[in-house]
Amino acid sequence: MASILAAANLIAEAFKNGHKILLCGNGGSAADCQHMAAEFVGVLRKEFPRAGLPAIALTTDTSFLTAYTNDCGFESVFEHQVKALGQANDVLIGISTSGNSVNVLRAIRAAQSIGMRTIGLTGERGELTTAAEVAICVPSSDTQHIQEAHSAIEHIICELVERSLFASE
Repeated sequence: MASILAAANLIAEAFKNGHKILLCGNGGSAADCQHMAAEFVGVLRKEFPRAGLPAIALTTDTSFLTAYTNDCGFESVFEHQVKALGQANDVLIGISTSGNSVNVLRAIRAAQSIGMRTIGLTGERGELTTAAEVAICVPSSDTQHIQEAHSAIEHIICELVERSLFASE
């Protein structure tokens, strides 16, 4: 629970200071990225009417994704986007159930190299458990259980961020 709170605080602080969130992952984790970005840009809880918050899922631009991976390979696709779109004090959320997705790990390292903050959502093993500044590790090695937990965690983070930023308004 402490890592979830730390992630929510890091994201809320970034939004407060005019920064954005980038998200990356593969397969079901890519869908999680899109869902989480949509909750920030949209509104999770209608009791907090607000403007959208700047969050971009790096998994949604099919023209870029297919052109880049065809020409340059899949391993650096998110890293390339982070370097193009990220700035110091933005936040990258990398999601990988195994914790070993090479393209997610390379994106985390690229983000850190330009002064971005990093959050990893993963299972109980893998390099992402130690690569990200804040690691949220689901105590399982079963992909479906990790994905189910990630969905709940993502909603909790979004709600904590909304409450932090808008509950007093």
